[in-house]
Amino acid sequence: MTLTLSRAEARRFLANYHFTPTDVPGVFERLGTVQYDPLNPVGRNPDLVLQARAPGYQVDDWHKTAYTDRLVYDAWDKMACLVPMSDWPMRARLRAHTYNLHPLLLEEQADAVAAALAELDARGPLSSLEFEDQSHFTDRSAWYGPKRIKHILRALWDRGLIVTHHRQGGRHYYDRAERVIPPDYFNAPLVEDEDESTRWMLARRSQAMGLIRPTGEYSIWFGCGATTRRAPAFKELVEMGTLTPALIGENGAKGWPAYLPTSALPLLEAPAPAPRVIFLGPLDSLLWDRRGVMQLFDFDYVWEVYKPEPQRRWGYYVLPVFYGDRFVARLDGRLERGVWTITRWWWEPDVTPTPDLLDALRVAAENFAHYLRANSVRVEAGIAPSVRQAMTIE
Repeated sequence: MTLTLSRAEARRFLANYHFTPTDVPGVFERLGTVQYDPLNPVGRNPDLVLQARAPGYQVDDWHKTAYTDRLVYDAWDKMACLVPMSDWPMRARLRAHTYNLHPLLLEEQADAVAAALAELDARGPLSSLEFEDQSHFTDRSAWYGPKRIKHILRALWDRGLIVTHHRQGGRHYYDRAERVIPPDYFNAPLVEDEDESTRWMLARRSQAMGLIRPTGEYSIWFGCGATTRRAPAFKELVEMGTLTPALIGENGAKGWPAYLPTSALPLLEAPAPAPRVIFLGPLDSLLWDRRGVMQLFDFDYVWEVYKPEPQRRWGYYVLPVFYGDRFVARLDGRLERGVWTITRWWWEPDVTPTPDLLDALRVAAENFAHYLRANSVRVEAGIAPSVRQAMTIE
């Protein structure tokens, strides 16, 4: 059965799906994947995703979940992500076929690879800086820098022969996969069938987003199999009861198609969440489909971090601001020496900041400062006085 939803119903569903409070393991259980990015003006992207959903979360708390409790590990998904350990056997095809920057590197450099693995076995876990071989390539992409060992380690990582044991800052420390992945998952039968892998990846992608358009933009589909397989895979997932199709529209107009995780359908009957202001990371999975966000929320968001400054409309690392079931504003800012400075703020054109909204903004600023472990919050001159008053914390 295909559901018919208004945009308001779909927005309320997504607000409940993404922002019903939980703890860090609960976020991974709900979303299945959290995108990683190394940029760190106000915490890295996993931190921003988690603080939006897990009350009391602070920067780098996810390290315990990943590297002490071993509930999640670093992997390729849509891009670099953190995913549940239980995913290991399901991602075998992704490791084998999807992402190999230098597909023949391990064979071409067999002696150096053997030496690196022997060193890792004897001394691991190690970062790339700690291997004896610090020689440079002369004919390789600069994607991982000029050192041969970095390319070898990433090729081994791509294929799942080694994994991230832990990080210091953003730097990977590597070890053999069998010494990190729990035996129940490492020794489980691997899923290598293309059709089964495609269905599983599409289900995971739908889970991460909460609502997925089959015509979503190109970047969503990395790792989801061949384009020709997606339409039949969506149909099969509906037949299996994993996904439920929906048409989303207004005022009798023909709706646009989407899929929802069937397990989340009870949220359609749930009341709207209590309004609170939430600051979102640029790579939050709610935002992965930018055109879908525009269709559903009338919110035009572009991450401009890699644009030259004169070409930016908004700013370097702009955070969307969510309230209730909609986007109400966006801000740019940075953390330096324990001070979170808000450099720019933009209300959405149709938003009038009510006392309730400003009160919620004050609470959000206090919570975000706690998340950052900031000593104070500074709001630069030129930003609306009401925002300065609500967010400034001495």
